[in-house]
Amino acid sequence: MSVVTKVLTNREGRDRRPGSGRGRVPRRGVLWALAGVLVAGAGGGALAALPDGGPGAGPGAGGDARADGALVLPAPEAVADLDLPWPTDGQAAVAVAKAGVLGVKGPQQQPVPIASVTKVMTAYVVLRDHPLKDGEDGPTITVDAQAAAESVSASESTAPVTEGQRLTQRKLLEVMLLPSANNVARLLARWDAGSQEAFVKRMNAEAARLGMTGTTYTGASGFEATTVSTAADQLKLAREAMKEPALRATVALRSTTLPGRAEPLRNTNTLLDRPGVVGLKTGSSTPAGGNLMWALEVPDGKGGPGRRLVYGVVLGQRAGTTPTEGLRAALENSGRLVDALRQKLPGALAALDGGQREWA
Repeated sequence: MSVVTKVLTNREGRDRRPGSGRGRVPRRGVLWALAGVLVAGAGGGALAALPDGGPGAGPGAGGDARADGALVLPAPEAVADLDLPWPTDGQAAVAVAKAGVLGVKGPQQQPVPIASVTKVMTAYVVLRDHPLKDGEDGPTITVDAQAAAESVSASESTAPVTEGQRLTQRKLLEVMLLPSANNVARLLARWDAGSQEAFVKRMNAEAARLGMTGTTYTGASGFEATTVSTAADQLKLAREAMKEPALRATVALRSTTLPGRAEPLRNTNTLLDRPGVVGLKTGSSTPAGGNLMWALEVPDGKGGPGRRLVYGVVLGQRAGTTPTEGLRAALENSGRLVDALRQKLPGALAALDGGQREWA
């Protein structure tokens, strides 16, 4: 079947909170091609060379596609053939740890605005430069005049911080990721690299290192519609982000607080209300539509306490409408995927022989 679906684009707006279609996940040969998309990135039309004869080969046939030295595997047919309710608009991608890529939908050669999903890379770069161990809050950072002035903006999502306020690195990561505060994203960028421009260079360097060839970052917050990526690229970042303990702990929070403010700052990712969802990040604007990077834990199907992590990305939902309408569609369509995976995936995983390698 065709893996091309409609992508809509149009202006950056406020990050706040339909229909879905069904399509069968391509079988083995096409999944090798989809894995090739993840290897090659989304910047060009050609797929990466695949091992041992290309699309006909599988993990058990003597080869593995690689990206930046890491394995990129299509899932075994028992896992891939789940008949998931893929969105009919935009782009989507899903992969399962130690199983492989379930599918990549939409024109991955056409990068689209990703709005505040950008902040996952912002947090990732900050934590690579300034790691936080479990329980550590990190250094104290002083809110500057620019972040304070931007907090009253009516055109974008911000957090009510004040000049001279001192907040820890962990707290600022929470305020950036949960209510999606653009002013805090730019504050962290200046703190980390001296200027947002210097920080953006680091973001793009990390994207290149991860093989995200269809991605261009132009700001730390995602407010700029010129920050573009693909579902396949963001799937790679989702995998890496969930390896960072501080980031993983933050995106699972329902809310956070600011000193002197009674009302909590709530996570825009209401997908966390569904069982098993453990992150990650929303993003919405008029040009981007609704976007969601998510992570889900499901039983491994072996009857014990084992869990398997599933990574998903949905982009470009209801683009050109309003940020609220777009995000609602992204949450609803992601929710359908999550519900189907919770129902169908454990049984498929139980049929595996345990010989699969980590999707990476």
